[in-house]
Amino acid sequence: MVTDPLPAVVVGGGQAGLAASFYLRRRGVEHLVLDAGDAPGGAWRHTWPSLRLFSPAAYSSLPGWRMPPTEGSDNPDAAHVIAYLAAYEDRYDLPVHRPVRVRSVTRQHGLFVLDTDHGTRRAHAVVGATGTWGRPFVPAVPGIEEFRGVQLHSSRYAGPAPFAGRRVLVVGGANSGAQVAADLLPVADVTWATLGPPRYLPDEVDGRELFRVASASLRGEGAGVGSLGDIVAVPPVRRARDAGELVATPMVTRLTSSGAVAADGTEHELDAVLWCTGFRPELSWLGGLHVPRHDGRVVTDGGPAVPDVPGLFLLGYGDWCGAASATLIGVGQWARRVAEEIDAMVGGVS
Repeated sequence: MVTDPLPAVVVGGGQAGLAASFYLRRRGVEHLVLDAGDAPGGAWRHTWPSLRLFSPAAYSSLPGWRMPPTEGSDNPDAAHVIAYLAAYEDRYDLPVHRPVRVRSVTRQHGLFVLDTDHGTRRAHAVVGATGTWGRPFVPAVPGIEEFRGVQLHSSRYAGPAPFAGRRVLVVGGANSGAQVAADLLPVADVTWATLGPPRYLPDEVDGRELFRVASASLRGEGAGVGSLGDIVAVPPVRRARDAGELVATPMVTRLTSSGAVAADGTEHELDAVLWCTGFRPELSWLGGLHVPRHDGRVVTDGGPAVPDVPGLFLLGYGDWCGAASATLIGVGQWARRVAEEIDAMVGGVS
């Protein structure tokens, strides 16, 4: 029988939620993981087929169990990551309940009350680990509502086949923009639009180096990952760039019904626009709490804790709630801290 109220509830069963559950279980803190997905894998279940991790499997692991290696020299693809996350749940018998969607969280008598589509849960602590995939961002480009062609955010991009022979504008100067543009180049007429010149990280830099730099920044040593660049030169991107095929152009000034107007004033016909413009944290379920924000972000202590809402932790949304916390290898250190603080807070409750 599940305790009510629970010591802790984790909202979200992707990589961050599983890391939190691992450490909560290790410390003996009773908890549940409520995941809106209908199967394991978190956001990885929705990525495009050619997407690969920035690092080898050994450097892309959650706490406790190293990701099994892949065959050959390629870094793991999304299918490999999904299989690993599913096996990770089973290996540690993590208490994941799915599909369960948390609609809102309120505070009553010192407890968190979670309203879900499967009833109500009460808890002394809540760990938000819902990520960003559910809230894609598209900028307010003039003419966006006039364009009659296909518009798709990278969160719904499933590969190049539907765009074969089409004229495609790819918008976005970070990793997804470069990877999607490179993915489309063999089959489509691609224009890659960015706000500024692409900032490639040195070719030898992968996820291992990114984690090292992020960790050094956390210790006050160095300027952080952003100082290296915006785009990891994974092999397909590097090949297209070095062949002179992956060339960025300045951001278009507006869309028209049939195309886009370039920075020099010329209009180009288009069949599709792919918005590789990132995401925002999916935190709509926190609407019932008075959570302080600054510049649109929840105010944390520089890590996962929300100081003005004791017992609330946000894990894996980005560097603002822990350096490298949005990565497989980086989230573990913050998940451990969350579990330690919850364990200290609930004391003899669990």
